[in-house]
Amino acid sequence: MLKQVIALSVVAALIAGCSVTQKPITPPLTNVDFNNGLQVSQTVIIDAINSNNSQQTNDISALSTEIRKLKTQVSTAMRQKSETIMVQPPMPKMAEVKQCPESIMGEKFLLGEVESVFIDELKVKFATRIDTGAESSSLDARNIVLFEREGEQWVRFDVMTNGFDQPGNTFESEVEHFIRIKQDVDTGNDRRPVIHAHLKIGKYSAETELNLTDRSHLDYPLLLGRKFMKDIAIVDVGQMYIHGKAKNQITTLIK
Repeated sequence: MLKQVIALSVVAALIAGCSVTQKPITPPLTNVDFNNGLQVSQTVIIDAINSNNSQQTNDISALSTEIRKLKTQVSTAMRQKSETIMVQPPMPKMAEVKQCPESIMGEKFLLGEVESVFIDELKVKFATRIDTGAESSSLDARNIVLFEREGEQWVRFDVMTNGFDQPGNTFESEVEHFIRIKQDVDTGNDRRPVIHAHLKIGKYSAETELNLTDRSHLDYPLLLGRKFMKDIAIVDVGQMYIHGKAKNQITTLIK
């Protein structure tokens, strides 16, 4: 009997120990439980986003209110400043300066039908015919002799610098080129040497080419043609010696 009681006690102890040490079993997660949990999480996230947007909206509204207040303050300050600025009296109107009409000559200078012209190479002033009908310019020269110097063509000639009835002075110059002047049928063409010369008329200085020929039968020892006047001068044939008449000028005209 005692043995049976002991045996039953042992068995009861073993059963109690097994019941204490055994781990609880977690029931498996079903689809319904998963969907319910997902919906709960989604709801929580949406609520958080809505709460954040609401906060940002409130912040933007508050910022807009502050900006409007600042604009109002700036407008008020500018209006007060403009009211305190003293009104300056209007400046007196300046008298309009009348512009002088531009000269139709521009940079060209005016020449008369006859002028006193100084030739720098000869150091003499000549009574000069300004002839728009002639193309080239020519100088009265006598005893014209061509010669060669260091391989270049030169010319020696006399100019009546002492008066038409006195012996002339001899000059030499390098020949620039030759020019043919058309004459009448009997005499044919006249081939003339051309030299380079520096001229001065009044206060105006210019350069030109002069062909050498005997002009003793003409009124003026020097003639300036269109090539000289082109782009630099205008001729008024109704006037003479606009730039002054030299007392000691050379002329073949007896008056």
